[in-house]
Formats: sequence, C-alpha cells, structure tokens
Amino acid sequence: MNKKISVGMMLTIVILAMTVTFSVTMLLAMRLFDSTVSSVKEKESMYNKISELDRYVRSNDYYTIDETRLYDTISSGYLLGTGDRYARYYTAEAYAELLDIQNGVLMGIGVEVAQDQTGYAKVLKVYDGSPAQEAGVEKGNYITTIDGADVRTMSSADAIQARLRGEAGTTVNLVWLNSESAEQTVDLTRSSYITTTIDYQLTAGDVGYIKIRQFDATTLSELDYAIRTLRNAGAASLLFDLRDNAGGLLDVALNCIDLVCPEGVMAWAESRDGTREALGSSNGDSVVDLPMVCLVNGNTASAAELFASCLRDMSGARLVGTTTFGKGTIQSSPQRLSDGSAVVVTVAQLIPSSGETFDSVGLTVDVERDLTSDEQAAYYDYTLETDPQILRAVNTAQTMSGSATVGGVNAASSGAAGSEAASSETASSETASSEAASSEAASGEAASSEAASSEAG
Repeated sequence: MNKKISVGMMLTIVILAMTVTFSVTMLLAMRLFDSTVSSVKEKESMYNKISELDRYVRSNDYYTIDETRLYDTISSGYLLGTGDRYARYYTAEAYAELLDIQNGVLMGIGVEVAQDQTGYAKVLKVYDGSPAQEAGVEKGNYITTIDGADVRTMSSADAIQARLRGEAGTTVNLVWLNSESAEQTVDLTRSSYITTTIDYQLTAGDVGYIKIRQFDATTLSELDYAIRTLRNAGAASLLFDLRDNAGGLLDVALNCIDLVCPEGVMAWAESRDGTREALGSSNGDSVVDLPMVCLVNGNTASAAELFASCLRDMSGARLVGTTTFGKGTIQSSPQRLSDGSAVVVTVAQLIPSSGETFDSVGLTVDVERDLTSDEQAAYYDYTLETDPQILRAVNTAQTMSGSATVGGVNAASSGAAGSEAASSETASSETASSEAASSEAASGEAASSEAASSEAG
C-alpha cells in the first residue's frame, strides 16, 4: 500500500514539474514573440516611411537622383540617428582608400602639415628620405597650392593631407614658400618613406622631452628607444608632449603604459550592461622611476588621454596644460558591408586605472597653462625653447626632480596667474642650448592596423 502511494506521489510531482516547465516556457516564448513582433512592426513602420518619402521625391523632384550618393547618405544618416557621435560610415571608395593606406598602396610626399591663421599649410615635419625632403621642402615652409588648387579653399589639415596622398609612382604638383618667402614649384613623385610617431631630445639641461604625435604600430619601439636614450644622456625627468594627439591604436597605448608604469590594471572596457573586462595589466618589469609630466590640451583625446591618466594614477605624473577632449569610448574595427562600404560603432566605454571615466568631461590638469589669443595665433611658430606651455611643463618637471630654482618651485607649486611670468622666465633662463638626440628609433612600416581604438578615431 505504501509502495503504491509513493509511486503515485512521484508521478504527481513529475506531472506538476512538467506543467510548470511548460507554462514557464510558453510564457517566455510569448514574451519573445511579442518582442519580435513589436520589433518587426517598428522596422516595417520605418521602411514604410522611407518608401513613402522615396515615392514622393521620385515623382516630384526636379533633379535627377544619384542612386549611389542617396544610399550612402541614407546609411550615414542612420548612424547619425543612433546618437553614437563616434560611429562612422565609410563609402565603398573611402573604405578601399583606408585599406590602401594601411597596405602601403596609397602614399604621400612625406610631410605633416597644419593650417594656421594664414589658411595655408604650414609644414610641421618633413620625414627623412621622403620626396618632400629631396625636393628641399623644410619645416616652417608654407604649401600654398596643390595640383593648381589653392590650399586656403581646403577645409582642414586632413583635407590637405588627402590631396597629397595617391598611389605610389603618381605625381603631385606643389607650390610652396621657402624660409625667404620665395615661391618654389615642383612635381613630386609619391613614394614610400619611413615615418615616425615620436620626436625627442634633452632640453633645459636635464629634462627628457618626448613628443608623441599618435599611437601607431611603431610607437612602442620608438618610445622605448627614446626613454633609454634620454636616460643615458642624463635626463632627471621626462616630459611627454601629448598636445593634439587624437589617440590611435588602443592596444599600442596600453603597451606604452606597460612600458612606463608599475604593476596594476591599466584599463577596463565597460559594456552596455555595466560589466567590466580588464583590457590589460602592467607587469611592472620596465617601470620608469623618473618624475614625469604630461603636457595636454583640448585636442588630446582617446588613447592619449588614457596614457596621461594612467601615468598620473599609476606613476604619480603631473598633468600640465588645459582640460583634455574627453573621448573615453572604444570603437569596433570597420565592419565591411556587402557593397564594399563599412561601418564603425562604439562598443564599450573606456575606464582608466583610476576607475572613473573621462568620457565627455576630459582630464583636468594639475598645473593649468592656457594660451592667450596672441599665443594661440603663434602656436605653430614656437620652438622647444619658446613655447610657453612647454616652458611651464619643463619647470614642473624640474620642480619634481629637485633641479628647479627657488623661483621656479614657487611658480609651479602655486599655479597662480600672477606667478606665470616668473615661472616662464625661470624656465627660459634655465633653457640652455638644446642637445638634440637624433631620432634613430626603429620604425617599421606605418601601416596602421584598424584595431579597436579609443580613433578609440
């Protein structure tokens, strides 16, 4: 009798379990169905609206529609509508050009330029062995015309660089003004040349100055070489100039932080649901024990901000200059679409070692040194010995290493506006003739792999 009751109870429990399981499964399925139907209805509504708009325009618009341009604009508008300000749409042509640049098919003439108040392209750097160097173009010259087009009509330095690029072996006609303002004209043949991302030298006697223009494939080896060279030359402190560094490759920036900082987590990627994944930890094997300063401005962004933030939090570096841009997100690698176009979207938020995001707010500096309107107008004319922001950063570095004068210590520690002149004069008086260390950093091809970056670009 008891045995029959036990079997019956067991059957009852099994039936109840099956009933509950079925009910829960049906409930979840219904919710999933409702969600899917809702999503389908929303998409149908969106497509219907576009279709309605398309019918009206094609029936009434006076102008003939360029179908390729229309599709590209719709795609670009879609990404704009997502609210992701770092999402980017590449047309098939633009994406092919990006790949050609990375693969070394498209090349330039070997110059870095900026548009100053004249509107012309001021040459900031000429690479060794480049077509521009061989033609006699020098730093400080002005490019006025490219293939007959007035540079002043071009929208930005990037637009100018794009006009200078082309397939290897093709020519570009250049008109520029030399140091005596004499006009020079030449046809340059685009070819390969070795690019670098870092310039360095010893300044003010014992401050190792390192300019990092971006974080690219060769930056780690260049930075390692620069630090070792400057330390051997007697540097008592290091000054990293990150102004106008828009970032670059996130993985490279993390490797550079690992090169400098002690042991610890360098950054996390925070997903939409709030979970965090460590992006990397410094092992502390090659920690730099010198006092360090990072010079930043409003154009310091992304991976460059991460570098500055980690150096301050992990190595006690001081930040000098102005509040940074505030781009603390990570973008995907370009996703190629079926027609050859591609898209990039934000996939996570970048959290530095401090645990607090700098996205949309930027990094505040420890020693503020903005540029006046007159100084800003002369920004590209300054040298290492005359740049007021570099002078303040040099003074801060010497204060940290104990090599600054009493006046310099007071100026750097107070940070008061009234002490600015004293700080600059002190730094200027201590800035003897700079001992240029030639940049022999090993540098491979400058083809930048399109990794997740905080370009995160």
